[in-house]
Parts: sequence; structure tokens; C-alpha cells
Amino acid sequence: MKALIVYDTFFSNTEQIARAIGNTLSTLTPQVNVQTRRVQEIVPEHLRDLDLLVVGSPTRAFKPTAPITNLLKAMPRQGLRGVKAVAFDTRIPLEGINSVIGRFFIRRFGYAAEKIARALQKHGAELVVPAAGFAVRASEGPLQEGELQRAAHWLEVIIQKIAAGDRE
Repeated sequence: MKALIVYDTFFSNTEQIARAIGNTLSTLTPQVNVQTRRVQEIVPEHLRDLDLLVVGSPTRAFKPTAPITNLLKAMPRQGLRGVKAVAFDTRIPLEGINSVIGRFFIRRFGYAAEKIARALQKHGAELVVPAAGFAVRASEGPLQEGELQRAAHWLEVIIQKIAAGDRE
């Protein structure tokens, strides 16, 4: 099995989550070839013969970063057919936004993870679990306490879902 965790980051929060996911995957499934790479490092060969693709981005202006968006746009239309995928973002949670206008815009336009998940599906990927958001305290972070552990647990759920699907 081959897994790739692709992320972009501004203040290292998303990178920390991506690395926690990659480390957990490597620990729980040592037979899996796991790579964790920043989006700028990705070349087409990295996307070949994947079994699992994890894509993460900070939420910037209610969407993923431009490099993540560009990577997703550059993929062939059904280039992820047969690949299991998940999406995540780092975000200030709705309850952490003091501005009424800010909360309105978040409710209206959402976060990056859901947009990443839709793009992955558009390219033929099978979403294993719904997109996830990991909380930061402010736009520059740090991550809220417990988020690295939550990311590791999220990955455990993903592994269980994949294993259950393989048995069906």
C-alpha cells in the first residue's frame, strides 16, 4: 500500500497535523509506504499508484491555499479513480470568532477541507470519512490543545474504515 499526505502551511499548524497523521499511519501500518510532503514538493510521480491520499490546507479566505487549489486543478479529471482520500484543514472554529460578520461569512462560505474533499471526489477519489477541521487559537496559531491527538485518532478511524471496506 502507498499513502501520500500532502499539505500546505503558513505558520506550521497544518504541517504539525500532517506529520501527526503521517507518523500515526507509519506506526499503525508499518507495511504501508507513507510519504508526508509539502505541496510545493509534489511531482506527478508522487501521485501514481496511490492507495490513500490525504490533503490538508490552512483555511485562507474560506478556501484552501493557492498551491493546494492549483494541485487539485492540475489533476486529470478521473486521475484519482480507485484512490481512497481524505481532506483536512486548520481553522479558527466558529465559536472562536468574535465578529458577527466573521461568523456570518464562515457559515456562508465554509472552510477549506470541504472544498478539498469535493475536488478529490471530482477527480474520482473515494472519500473514506467526511472532511475534518483542526482548531487553531488564532490565525497564526498555535493549535488548540489536544488537536494533534485528535488528528492521530482521526487517522485511526480512517484505517479502520479502509480495513472494513477491504473485507466487504
